[in-house]
Amino acid sequence: MNNDVTVILLTHKSKNLALKYIAPIYNHFNIIIIDNSNDISLENDIKKNFPKVIIRFMPNNGYGAAINFGSRLVQTKYFLISNPDLTGIENDNLLKFVDAANKLEDKFSVLGPRYLNADPKSLRQTIDNNDISEMKFLSGACMFFNKKNFDLIGGFDEKIFLYFEENDLCKRSYKYYKNYQINNVKVLHEAGNSVSIESPEDQLKHDNFRTWHFIWSKFYYYKKHYTYLFASLYFFPILIRILIRVAINKLRNDHKNLNKYKSRLSGLYNSMIGNKSFLRKS
Repeated sequence: MNNDVTVILLTHKSKNLALKYIAPIYNHFNIIIIDNSNDISLENDIKKNFPKVIIRFMPNNGYGAAINFGSRLVQTKYFLISNPDLTGIENDNLLKFVDAANKLEDKFSVLGPRYLNADPKSLRQTIDNNDISEMKFLSGACMFFNKKNFDLIGGFDEKIFLYFEENDLCKRSYKYYKNYQINNVKVLHEAGNSVSIESPEDQLKHDNFRTWHFIWSKFYYYKKHYTYLFASLYFFPILIRILIRVAINKLRNDHKNLNKYKSRLSGLYNSMIGNKSFLRKS
């Protein structure tokens, strides 16, 4: 058992993915599961098959809140946070993170892997071939921390429920240490597969839920780091486009796209007037 690293796995209705993720690393690393879907079935399977794993339930207060909660349970020098729909985080790759941390003399804020299947339009990665490459922003799907440095940064902003929480942390962290991509840690991330969707109707609700939070968080992020005035000027043409799309889809009687743009409009409006990121799934 490695006593330097704890793996924190965040789950929400993703039992099968979580069990598959845990199996290859169970006998080698400390593991904590933070579940915000009250999945008793997952808890029973963990107790039966992986009794050394710590599992805790918490209200669904968002990604950042779950990580902050999990970090307070960590008693090792380092910890890794991960989504269960990630593959490739096994023993050798976890030790490569530790090696990189040692090479950097623990003077880093966040370490992240190289994503082999990433869409370059949505995730920027380093283009050099060095094992350790400086990056301003890293994906929140997999992040490696030194516990003391994480606490120094102040953890994640719990006002953000979903999206841009990693951007916010990476931006704040730069006044302490830099962030790095570890290119010899290679993973696959099946983005969007960490939550089980049972029907087309549930998929639509899930998509609109994400749409609402994406634009709420994006405006909040811009307001927090670049002032409310800048955020308002930046988002004004976006607001106009959304209103036009709402009108067009209402005239077309296109309920699917109408609901999508209404969700986008609601998320942006509530962020602009300072309302909390309140939307939750029913």
